[in-house]
Amino acid sequence: MKKKIKSIVKYILIPLMSNFYRVFEYAYQQDIYNKYRRKYNIHPTFFFNGKGILIYGDGLLNIDENSYIGRQSSIQISPNYHVNIGKNCKIGPFFNIWTQTSYVDYDFNFDKKIQPKIGNIVIGDAVWIGANVIISPNIVIGENSIIGANSVVTNDVPPYAIVGGVPAKIIRFKNIKN
Repeated sequence: MKKKIKSIVKYILIPLMSNFYRVFEYAYQQDIYNKYRRKYNIHPTFFFNGKGILIYGDGLLNIDENSYIGRQSSIQISPNYHVNIGKNCKIGPFFNIWTQTSYVDYDFNFDKKIQPKIGNIVIGDAVWIGANVIISPNIVIGENSIIGANSVVTNDVPPYAIVGGVPAKIIRFKNIKN
């Protein structure tokens, strides 16, 4: 009898409880993403591709159609600033955008009033951004460009450029064949 109970628990109850948990977890994430859609200008075809995506701040966020962002990514928008993401953009997981950070050339021990580095971020149409990319404030990424995984973007990226590294540098330009 004891073996039968263990078997029922192992093969029926545990999988059943796991499925219930997944359903509630999914519903919880969808509720968060629906709140983002109400607060910011996010096109209905934009896809939140995974859990743990964080969007916060009192600035303006515009995301165009047919784009997506990967799990565990974050977008911070300071008041009076904006982030624009174009259409057909593919953004990998662990991606981070900040419209406000600190300048690195301050002595954080002695400078009492550290001025923030702050600015808008514009990502053009059809941009592909790899996993674990950081985009600094006041950056424009041109259309149809590629940002390689693990890159830190500190300068504007021209259209059709392939960039990578820390800080991200131009590797080459796309050779588009139609």
